Amino acid sequence: MPDLRPKSRRRLAAILAADVVGSCRLMEVDEEAAASAIRAILSGIIEPAAARHRGRLVKTMGDGALLEFASPVEAVLCAVEAQTAIADPAGHDPGNETIRLRMGINLGDVLVGEDEDILGDGVNIAVRLEGTADPGGICISGKVFDELEGKLSLPFEDRGEQRLKNIARPVHVYALRGGNISAHEPKAARPGPDHTDKPSIAVLPFTNLSGDSEREYFADGITDDVITALAKTRWLFVTARNSSFAFKSKALETEQVARRLGVRYVLSGSVRCSGSCVRVSAQLTEAETGGSIWAERYDREVGDILALQDQIAEEVAGAIEPELLKKEGQRGAERPQSMTVWDLVRRGMWEFHKIRPESHRRARELFLKAIEAEPDSADGYLWLARVEAGLAAYGWSGDPDASLRHGMMVSLQAVQLDERNPYSHYAVAVTHVFGGEVETALQAAQRAVALSPSFALGYLVLGVAHLYAGGPKEAIAPLEHGLRLSPFDPQNFSWLFFLALAYFFAGEPRQALGTARRALSLRPDWHPALKLVVICCAALGDRQQARSAASALRASDPGGDLIQSITRFNPVWAEEIDGAVRQALEEPPWP
Repeated sequence: MPDLRPKSRRRLAAILAADVVGSCRLMEVDEEAAASAIRAILSGIIEPAAARHRGRLVKTMGDGALLEFASPVEAVLCAVEAQTAIADPAGHDPGNETIRLRMGINLGDVLVGEDEDILGDGVNIAVRLEGTADPGGICISGKVFDELEGKLSLPFEDRGEQRLKNIARPVHVYALRGGNISAHEPKAARPGPDHTDKPSIAVLPFTNLSGDSEREYFADGITDDVITALAKTRWLFVTARNSSFAFKSKALETEQVARRLGVRYVLSGSVRCSGSCVRVSAQLTEAETGGSIWAERYDREVGDILALQDQIAEEVAGAIEPELLKKEGQRGAERPQSMTVWDLVRRGMWEFHKIRPESHRRARELFLKAIEAEPDSADGYLWLARVEAGLAAYGWSGDPDASLRHGMMVSLQAVQLDERNPYSHYAVAVTHVFGGEVETALQAAQRAVALSPSFALGYLVLGVAHLYAGGPKEAIAPLEHGLRLSPFDPQNFSWLFFLALAYFFAGEPRQALGTARRALSLRPDWHPALKLVVICCAALGDRQQARSAASALRASDPGGDLIQSITRFNPVWAEEIDGAVRQALEEPPWP
């Protein structure tokens, strides 16, 4: 009789095995905290790093993960990037800093099952290598080491031929200790997710030296203004505001910050206020050498602050690209605005970025006061539009439809007042997409990106607009690009949710599931992401995981359900989602 058993496929692959050190002890101390921290590392650091190095997460195994790469060089680069990020508290949740991983990498032939799982001797060796690695370190086989020659320079220690558990033949092992990884990071691993061929810069939050915590918002406002001014320069790549602010109050070397954000230059500075006077000091550092290439100090009356931020931005641009010293400047003189409005808007921004119901409401009141004080200033209108969209989307408004109608109206006023400001067009896009006027949202998002090619929010809302328009496949690329531009945005839990939804409706439930779990790692027990996990597990036939997510869904607070917001414009999607959720929630649970 013919053999009807399905034949396994074979392929050569680089396999990376990772496992948490001492996970049982960590669970014993604080089970919930340890589980949350491990999930955050696996989904928020390791999986994105694998994607950047053309690899894939095959599976997670509680406190470990198995990944596959076509290239052993990319596998090593991924391991170095991940271990560096895990060891750097600025790159993830502070509670994760007690978590350390071991990693093992092997190059070998693997068997590929129908579910794309991988098995075989090549996988087993990678797992055993992981077990021999130092905490925070990486062990590789001799096959992998041979492939690195002439491509990467890392201080691997030759540990000779070793007998690994349940492996018949000895394996030549090379080890990289955790302390040597960041100190000798290979050049090929240096660019972060924002890597670009353009001159690139990150503006770190200016330090408040006023001795008054109430003036903290003022220093942040200066930083925001410089970022906005630089972002309008088409030839310059500027890291998104929220990525830079992830390093606020962190005592890190310039090179560390530049490596994490993938930039060539870092602008840092300080602000000191005394009465009606302000002193701003700024310094531009080149990441490669650590040397200062420009520094200046400005003493001004507070009323001159708008001209000051434009002067800083212009001089930084000139220091980076000397041939562009004649770049158009004096933007502040073309944008008259009272100090009162500047102060009110920056206080509102301070509240807005806390992303809480009460802070959003406080921000709304401040933006309304800014408009009342200066009706001809675009800033008050565009920020009011953004906060109205947030109140409606997160379910924090008593009348979300009224919030969106008001938001759409004031966003259009912002564009009339400052048509060249990408944030004005973003305000139009984000309010109109939630309000169901998708064509207007698409056009506004495209205009925002055209005005500022490094504008992360423009790409993110463009992806959401495509999703609302019924184009999930078209939504994926701009959402992914926006997340790369702004990897530390405090609202990334919602942008990851939209990306997961796009993957799901594009017919990629496994990718959708991983992305939804990344969203949950940033905002645990969030109702929309839990609902998406349920439907992804149902689509993949994983009944046990679907039931588990459904139990968490029952206990969560529905709040503002973004899924309902999208599916009301697409009855087919609504029926598919509701059916999957009902099946997962029905009692008794699935057999």
